[in-house]
Amino acid sequence: MECTVQWGGPDGMLFIGKTGSGHVAAMDGAPEGGGNNLAPRPMEMVLLGTGGCTAYDVVLILKRGRHKVTGCDVKLTAERADKDPKVFTKIHFAFSVSGQNLSTQAVERAVQLSHEKYCSASAMLQGSAQMTWSVEIVDSPLTQPT
Repeated sequence: MECTVQWGGPDGMLFIGKTGSGHVAAMDGAPEGGGNNLAPRPMEMVLLGTGGCTAYDVVLILKRGRHKVTGCDVKLTAERADKDPKVFTKIHFAFSVSGQNLSTQAVERAVQLSHEKYCSASAMLQGSAQMTWSVEIVDSPLTQPT
């Protein structure tokens, strides 16, 4: 896996990341740090990537278990150290998983497996951050009424 990151130039702190899979993402800094607030901060991208990694796992685990999952949202709330390097010290993952007749046990197991075994991003952050999670299950029909 590889990526490149290119600075946007001397008028700010905009960076353009290009992934090996052919995608592009922009990152910028806050005005007090020389940025222009044009895109997410790099550390927001780390948090966002961790949320995407674990949500992906949860959906995949539930689908493989033949559960009728129709949605998965996760809100991440993080705290960072006061001094450099300002690593994440706490991250809470609030999952909202929707589907038809989903059991609390199955959803909690999927979340636990993601955090303990499958999510590479969570595994990398475990050294600095205390991680907690909660689950809300929303019963929803498989098809939307027309």
